[in-house]
Amino acid sequence: MAEKASILDEQAMNRALTRIAHEIIERNKGIEECILVGIKTRGAFLAERLAKKIETIEGKAIKTGELDITLYRDDLSLKNDSNEPLVQQVDITHDVTNKKVILVDDVLYTGRTVRAAMDAVMDLGRPAQIQLAVLIDRGHRELPIRADYVGKNIPTSSNERIVVKVIETDEVDAVTIFE
Repeated sequence: MAEKASILDEQAMNRALTRIAHEIIERNKGIEECILVGIKTRGAFLAERLAKKIETIEGKAIKTGELDITLYRDDLSLKNDSNEPLVQQVDITHDVTNKKVILVDDVLYTGRTVRAAMDAVMDLGRPAQIQLAVLIDRGHRELPIRADYVGKNIPTSSNERIVVKVIETDEVDAVTIFE
């Protein structure tokens, strides 16, 4: 695959996350009943960044957690040496019951990852509401799922691929389209 276009650089990613942080605070009238839950891997890093921005704006920390949805996927493709699903731990130490859980992911595509994440959250309790924040919404939904907070909508064709890089794992912040 060849790089087709650069969509977001570090500065543009930062602006998008700042806007999403403000939208989360505004829509929820504060953060008291909210828990930010990042979908591993890159969604977890984006959730950490959002939490820092929200804390700066509100002057208090928002509850956070991380979620590995591997066992909840309907296409279990990640396997370890013994041909079992590769599972990382769920790190949500807060009770989700009657809370507003805000799932955070890097790219919204078919909706299957988000569906798996919602299943995982529901196994932990019954939240009052589940919201979704994504850096990129590229369309092509297979399930009736939409994001509540979107950094950037990027209409794509099905043969294109969006690659999100974050400094925590990729040493650079960037979003690019490959064809």
